[in-house]
Amino acid sequence: MSRYQGIYASLIEQYIDFKRNLGYKFKDAESVYYLFDQFTILNGETEIGITKELANKWAVKRPNESDSTCYKRVMYLIQFSSFLNDSGYPSYILRLPKAYKSTFTPYIFSREEMKAIFEASDRLKIDNSMDSAVNVIPAILRMLYGTGIRIGEAVSLKVKDVNLTEKYIIIRQSKNGMERMIPFSDSLADVCRQYRNSLQVLQDPEDYFFVKRNGRRCNPKGIYEWFRKVLWEAGISHGGKRQGPRLHDLRHAFSVHSLTAMAESGLDLYYSLPILSEYLGHQSLEATEKYVRLTSEMYPGLIHDVNSICAYAFPEVDLP
Repeated sequence: MSRYQGIYASLIEQYIDFKRNLGYKFKDAESVYYLFDQFTILNGETEIGITKELANKWAVKRPNESDSTCYKRVMYLIQFSSFLNDSGYPSYILRLPKAYKSTFTPYIFSREEMKAIFEASDRLKIDNSMDSAVNVIPAILRMLYGTGIRIGEAVSLKVKDVNLTEKYIIIRQSKNGMERMIPFSDSLADVCRQYRNSLQVLQDPEDYFFVKRNGRRCNPKGIYEWFRKVLWEAGISHGGKRQGPRLHDLRHAFSVHSLTAMAESGLDLYYSLPILSEYLGHQSLEATEKYVRLTSEMYPGLIHDVNSICAYAFPEVDLP
């Protein structure tokens, strides 16, 4: 049974299927269209075709709604209205509001902080709970920093996706729905082997790579809770909820430190962009370019101050 109940139910489903066939995961949009579906029911809509009145009513910013959320709601309605017009249902197309630009600045861990994080994770004691993820922490934190993958991508890795011999992982469930292969360093491979050797469970290729002591899959929330403990042990202060440092900031640190390492090797930062973009799974270079600004403007010292901590980042590659 469809989750959509309004007059646009079948058309919403058609549009979502169309976008997903193009490779988009479209999870956020699906939630927005569910709200729009309920909105049309509450407003008593009986005829297909979005009117100017209905569109303007939808675009009104709601109490306690952020600018970014309102922007996305309007954007998704504009896209759906265009789809309706192309499908033969005349619909009003709103003007997109001024693009919301976040002022958020990610926390970039220094090389000393990354070293402290790794050392603190290695000092964690295995507790008596078989449902604990403490055994995973040293390896998964290095995986996040050493490859720049997202925590959701890390916990979704299967045994078959991690090749410790040829040293690469395959990301099959990415944010943008794109499959990609990521090589990693010898040092990261060694840590992952140590983790795998510590497991006392038999696994098939289809089982998850990062599992608790009882063999069950890890979840991002549990990993984040352990990450907070590691930060405390490493002497890195946390600003509180929504302040960070966040687990996702390991991805930002990977990006800045990797650009720094490539710059130190003599590679121009903008020539480095396609390499980093491929690692991160971005759909455009524009999404990656912010790391050039972070590296060259916010943290210029990193350009000239790299040591062995970056061994966890890019593996050595012999260029032709």
